[in-house]
Amino acid sequence: MEKNLRNILVVSFGFFFNFTAFGGLQNLQSSLYSEGGLGVATLSTIYGSMMLSSMFLSPLLIKKFGCKWTMVGSMSCYLTFSLANFYANWYTLIPTSILLGLGAAPLWASQCTYITIVGNLQAKKEKKLGKDVVNQYFGVFFLVFQSSGVCGNLISSLVFSQTPTHVTIPDSQLQSCGAKDCLMATVASNNTSKPSKQLIYTLLSIFNGSSILAILLLIVFLESVEDRMENEGEAGPRSSPLWSTLLATFMLFKNDKRLRLLILLPLYSGMNQGFMNGEYTKSFATCALGIHFVGYVMICFSGASSLCSLLYGKISKYTGRAALFTLGAVIHFSCFITLLLWHPNPAHLPVFFIIPGLWGMADAVWQTQNNALYGVLFVRNKEAAFANYRLGESLGYVIAFGYSSFLCVSTKLGILLGVLTVTMMAYGIVEYLEPKTTNKSVATEEKSQAEREEMKTQV
Repeated sequence: MEKNLRNILVVSFGFFFNFTAFGGLQNLQSSLYSEGGLGVATLSTIYGSMMLSSMFLSPLLIKKFGCKWTMVGSMSCYLTFSLANFYANWYTLIPTSILLGLGAAPLWASQCTYITIVGNLQAKKEKKLGKDVVNQYFGVFFLVFQSSGVCGNLISSLVFSQTPTHVTIPDSQLQSCGAKDCLMATVASNNTSKPSKQLIYTLLSIFNGSSILAILLLIVFLESVEDRMENEGEAGPRSSPLWSTLLATFMLFKNDKRLRLLILLPLYSGMNQGFMNGEYTKSFATCALGIHFVGYVMICFSGASSLCSLLYGKISKYTGRAALFTLGAVIHFSCFITLLLWHPNPAHLPVFFIIPGLWGMADAVWQTQNNALYGVLFVRNKEAAFANYRLGESLGYVIAFGYSSFLCVSTKLGILLGVLTVTMMAYGIVEYLEPKTTNKSVATEEKSQAEREEMKTQV
């Protein structure tokens, strides 16, 4: 197997095992630790601290330790959170949530930076366009990574299936499910029997083993991209003063108009994922079917996102990224309108799975194309650009969780419709301006080359 692709697969499966554990735990936090709002507070703390790490830590850690060891250290932060769930209370989950959030942004920024660098090295080797190889590698990564959602939800569903969870949903509750949910219809369906401690500990043991395997996989098999660049004669990242590195995230956002427009893409990505993980599972699936269906519903979302990630990575060089972004927007617009008009009922069982499947098809666009777009447009400032990306996505999650407890579902869907509209308009502006910027850079380079050739002739 080609060395660059092997490294991409190592990163991909490292994330697969890490997020099999974290994704499964994240989906269960609000159900397992509902007393006093501990579960929701845990999730809010994770994404709040992730915003802080996006602003300061990502570029610093990547430049200091390199992509490989930044990923290893960040995954260790996830492991501490998984271990804390064995003795879950405010004094264990909140501090480890802060630690996880601080490690999350550097983890994703280093992963994006690693794939972008390796993709460009492979493109140079094969004499291809860098953006095509980077797109392909991100497609491979998200195919494997998104499968973690299928695996994590399947594990939790199979473990907890040993506890009877069949619930009869009263007609009075069905009347206020879906878009009509205004914080009045979520009690009855959550009154399912809580799994025994033995089952919870069994699940936590599986998830912690998965987290440890992820860390070991990267330590043993992943090659340092900085060593690769040195061996192949590529210039590595330039060393910068500490203060300059800390400011890199803000300075890039301030100085690059494209980034200010594109920040809406990760913001929307975080908000729509927050809706699917929180509002759809609670106000649609759990409200109308019961909590035991949540895992299976989310498997449809993760499975569709995983398969489409690979597909989009392969076809993007033929369709162009604009066509894929348009496809994702159309699918999400359709889902939002459907959810606004649909009245959830157990008689509509296939619909509960079709919608997250379509949602996952669109989510694959945001996941693969957002990352590839940032990697292509900001190739000289990858660390700072991806730090801004994670900052925007974290803010989207925080906003989604922040208004979750006091807005009606119909209002939340309206907000998503508005944000998606503005996001696509901003993206369209960047696509319109980018060819002009690229052509200007090419013309400048050609002029400089001509001047150098003329000087050689005169000599």
